[in-house]
Amino acid sequence: MRKIFSIFCVLALTASPLAAQDVPKPVKLMELRSGPIELQRQFFGQVQARQTVDLAFQVGGQIEVLDADEGSQKAKGALIARLDLDGYQRSLAQAQANYDKAQRDAERLESLRGQAVSDVQVRDAETQLQLAQIAVADAQDNLNHATLHAPFDALVARRLVANFTTVQPGTPVVRLHDVSELRVDIEVPEVLFRQAGAGGAVSFLAELPGDSTRYPLVMREFETETSSVGQSYTITLGFVENPGAFVLPGASVTVYASATGAAPDGTILPETALIYDPAGKPFVMVYEDGTVRSVPVEIELHQDGRIHMTKGPADGTQIVLTGASQLSDGQPVRPFTRVGE
Repeated sequence: MRKIFSIFCVLALTASPLAAQDVPKPVKLMELRSGPIELQRQFFGQVQARQTVDLAFQVGGQIEVLDADEGSQKAKGALIARLDLDGYQRSLAQAQANYDKAQRDAERLESLRGQAVSDVQVRDAETQLQLAQIAVADAQDNLNHATLHAPFDALVARRLVANFTTVQPGTPVVRLHDVSELRVDIEVPEVLFRQAGAGGAVSFLAELPGDSTRYPLVMREFETETSSVGQSYTITLGFVENPGAFVLPGASVTVYASATGAAPDGTILPETALIYDPAGKPFVMVYEDGTVRSVPVEIELHQDGRIHMTKGPADGTQIVLTGASQLSDGQPVRPFTRVGE
C-alpha cells in the first residue's frame, strides 16, 4: 500500500510543472498609440463669488436702519443701511440758506456796479456765491452717503456691525457677494498654463461633494505672475451654468482639467515594456490570441527622458507593459484585470 502511495506522489510531482506551464500567466497590457498626448490633472479649490465687497459709509454717524439679514438676496439698488439723517438734512438746509443769501448779495451788487460798488466787490460777491454753491453740493453728497444701497444683485454674506452702532467713515458694515456668476480659482502648472493660454483644447470640469455631475467651466482671467511656492499660475474659472441654489461661496470643489498635447515623434514606450537580447537590441512582447511573441523595435531617447519608438508594431497593437523579460515566445498569457486572479 505504501508503494502505491509513493508512486502517486511521484506522478503528481512530475506532472505539476507541466500543468503549471499550461496555465495562462496574467500580464498587464498596454495599447500602442502615436496620436496626441492627453494631459489630465486634478485640482482642489473653493467656490467664489464673481466679486465680494465690504460696504461702508463715507460719512460717520449712528446706524438707524440695517436691513441685511445674512443669507438674504438683495436686488440692485435695494436699501442696505441708513444713518440718522437729521444732522445731514440740517447741514443741507443751512448750506442752501447760505447759497440763497449769497445769490441775493451778488445780484444786488451787480445792479449797483459802477455807481457805489466797485468791480472788486462784485467779483468777491460772485466768489462767495460759488463757494456757497459748492457747500450745497457737499452737504447733498454727505446726505446721500448716509444711505447704503446694493451696488448689484447681491447675497448678504455677513453683517459686520450691529444696528444702532455709531460708525466712523470707512468702517465696513456689511459684506456682499455678487453671485451672478460663481467662480473657482486654481493653481495650475506652467505647462498646462501655456497650453490654455495658447488656445489649446483645454477643458475644465467641476465636481461638487455629494454630486457626481460634472459642470463645465470656462477661463475668465489669470494672474501673470507665478506663485512664490511653485512654478504655477492662478487661473480663475467661471461656471457655464449655475450648479444649484445651495452652492455658495466657500464650498469645496474638485476641478478636472484635460488638454491635448502635440503628437510625439513616434510612440512613447514605458521603460518596463522593453526587453533586450544579448547584443542590446530592444524588443517588445506583442499579445495576440492568448499568446505573446517578441517583436524587434527601434527606439530613441529624447531630452525629456521619454523613450520614443520610431519603428515597430502598428498603432492599436497590444504589448506587455511589465514583466516582459519573464515571458517567452508562444507562451500562453491572459490580460490582467484585477488583484487576486
